Amino acid sequence: MLRDAIRSLAEAKIAPYAAVVDEEARFPQEALDALVASDLHAVHVPESFGGAGADALATVIVIEEVARVCASSSLIPAVNKLGSLPVILSGSEELKKKYMTPLAKGDGMFSYCLSEPDAGSDAAGMKTKAVRDGDFYVLNGVKRWITNAGVSDYYTVMAVTDPTKRSKGISAFVVEKSDEGVSFGAPEKKLGIKGSPTREVYLDNVRIPADRMIGEEGTGFATAMKTLDHTRITIAAQALGIAQGALDYAKGYVQERKQFGKPIADFQGIQFMLADMAMKIEAARALTYQAAAKSERGDADLTFQGAAAKCFASDVAMEVTTDAVQLLGGYGYTRDYPVERMMRDAKITQIYEGTNQVQRIVMARNLP
Repeated sequence: MLRDAIRSLAEAKIAPYAAVVDEEARFPQEALDALVASDLHAVHVPESFGGAGADALATVIVIEEVARVCASSSLIPAVNKLGSLPVILSGSEELKKKYMTPLAKGDGMFSYCLSEPDAGSDAAGMKTKAVRDGDFYVLNGVKRWITNAGVSDYYTVMAVTDPTKRSKGISAFVVEKSDEGVSFGAPEKKLGIKGSPTREVYLDNVRIPADRMIGEEGTGFATAMKTLDHTRITIAAQALGIAQGALDYAKGYVQERKQFGKPIADFQGIQFMLADMAMKIEAARALTYQAAAKSERGDADLTFQGAAAKCFASDVAMEVTTDAVQLLGGYGYTRDYPVERMMRDAKITQIYEGTNQVQRIVMARNLP
């Protein structure tokens, strides 16, 4: 029922704008409005804060179905979870209530600020600092590659509170867009997900109350990594949706396109390509849904499973979308058809929330 509902919504209210959102590299406001109206913009927020209280699998299905028609729009529910999960996992009850309530209502989106110009895969090498000053902390630094920056009202920011302790000297904070000293760089000009703004976040003597720290001082990095164990599965879901959208489009196209007097779907070479695409998508779906169930239960092997799902599903998405372009031939290479957009969008799923090379390191360190 959830899948049917979100698919109907996505096809009616999000799909019609996907091409123009990509073409104009503009935020998919129509998608946000439709998702908020249906309470699907941040389904993971617990019911105690006015949220839908969706479990990890339901959240995956929402993201997958939105990504099937528009990858940029799927980053609304995905990044709302990424940005707010540190608060849910480690924040005080007061902090949860303060920020989860407006998020659940759709009054503000959440972003996640971990990466920096010199701290990508080596996130513990960050330089953003937070210095205690009485009942406040003063933050200074630059965060890079921040999804939905400038649109989101709330930002989970990782900053160094004790430079002598490396990862154990990093703390997490909630910063608000309206805080004095917060500003944003120009939107990045990207290959794909063009409808989701990616910008730098500048923190210039941003003074925030000490009670906006998420958890205890020095626990921020551990919270950031624990968050990614859960949210990498949402990237797997996004990749899965992109791949499914490409397969669905290609499947329809090959039945219509005629060469040598018959639909190209009748040729065995084409059938084998479609069979392989569908098989790999189903394998990725099984791995992703299994990881979502483990996320919900908090299983001991979640770190491995989350990395495996993200890595495998994103590799499948890149392969399937590339094959979809091939199946459409010259038409697949033009912007008149959606598969070239899907191919461009798929690429980022192999890069963000940890590159697939980093996922393999994570898996190797956490072999079940």
